[in-house]
Amino acid sequence: MAQVLEFKLPDLGEGLTEAEIVRWLVAVGDVVAIDQPVVEVETAKAMVEVPCPYGGVVTARYGEEGTELPVGAPLLTVAVGGTGAPEELAEAAPGAAPTVGETAAESAVSSEYSGNVLVGYGTAGPAARRRRVRHESHAVAKAPAPAPVAAPVAVAAPAPVAEAVPGHEGPVPVISPLVRKLARDRGLDLREVRGSGPEGLILRADVELAIAALERPAAAPTPAAVPTPAAVPAAAPSAAVATAGERVPLRGVRGAVADKLSRSRTEIPDATCWVDADATELMAARAAMNAAGGPKISLLALLARICVHALARFPELNSTVDMAAREIVRLPAVHLGFAAQTPRGLVVPVVKDAGTRTAESLTAEFARLTEAARESALTPADLTGGTFTLNNYGVFGVDGSTPIINHPEAAMLGVGRIIPKPWVHQGELAVRQVVQLSLTFDHRVCDGGTAGGFLRYVADCVEQPAVLLRTL
Repeated sequence: MAQVLEFKLPDLGEGLTEAEIVRWLVAVGDVVAIDQPVVEVETAKAMVEVPCPYGGVVTARYGEEGTELPVGAPLLTVAVGGTGAPEELAEAAPGAAPTVGETAAESAVSSEYSGNVLVGYGTAGPAARRRRVRHESHAVAKAPAPAPVAAPVAVAAPAPVAEAVPGHEGPVPVISPLVRKLARDRGLDLREVRGSGPEGLILRADVELAIAALERPAAAPTPAAVPTPAAVPAAAPSAAVATAGERVPLRGVRGAVADKLSRSRTEIPDATCWVDADATELMAARAAMNAAGGPKISLLALLARICVHALARFPELNSTVDMAAREIVRLPAVHLGFAAQTPRGLVVPVVKDAGTRTAESLTAEFARLTEAARESALTPADLTGGTFTLNNYGVFGVDGSTPIINHPEAAMLGVGRIIPKPWVHQGELAVRQVVQLSLTFDHRVCDGGTAGGFLRYVADCVEQPAVLLRTL
């Protein structure tokens, strides 16, 4: 007899708590093999094909394309074992397997699963299973699992799970630790929040709406505005009136950028210094390299080589701060991130072991990662592990900027556009190719003298590339 196993959205790593379904790769009734990709999802960092650890017949899918699901929410169910005959699948249909959600992890110890790990997600044991609040409900569902997450569930008014009251007992239906932290920081009792997610799951948007509702009544003249369980959802229309305009959800890449930069500004006491440099000689050196034949060398690759040599002289800037241990951790290798603008938003791919690469190797890797970013094909590994970031905002036609450090790194070098400007060269006024360089650094890891020394060395190498010959 076929046994129905529930496959939940796995932890995709790097603190990601949700993903959006971009494209289903299987349909109900399809036969899937172990570790076959079944859905393509978009996280805040990359597009990922999620493989299913079970082999069998797909009996249900949860969520339509475009639906955002939290980590731990069901993706699909698979009938494992048996012959796949219609009568067996009918027995595995909704109502025939009431305890599937509770026994899926324990039943996975068989020959019908892979046990493979997808960035922190395993199928071999129940210990890592996330517990979710389950309530009895008469809401209509099309899947055999007791926790359907399709979009219609969120609007099923009769479902009691959506009604959380102050006296509610039992665990609060929250999966995301970020949601819990947000509520804790703002003094919000999650038991008074009605979740709009599957089975009443409380999402970040619910908490933000509840916080806004709590803040508005404080200035209200009538006692009727005191926060009550019913006041939280009822405040949405007034919020729309109070703040007219289009509301764009902060999610996906935009949400990740907002969280990362906000954390950087909150935790890192940063400072910025900048200098103008004559890049005429660097541009001439690049032209000479490319004229000699072979693969073309990019300007970004030359700037990366300069950064690597500067970090070797000033290792304080290739570090991170461990506040829990109250230690500065100086990192042995340079993994160089670079800012890239894509249709999905700003991403920072990372060139691993940049210090061991030649200009040709750096050029090739920059090109590969940039193309992957444009195609939304970057993997989480391509976007993590950076120790220092190079930001070439000159491609946008601007001269200067004060970059925000890419947390948890300690510094970022910004490069403006290279344009002809009047410049005093060898005692005479001349038109030279001038660039503005800026360095934003974490003042906890070093003082201004170190940061200034780093930036001055970078400027010297830009003005006189022969300086690098001393370290080659």
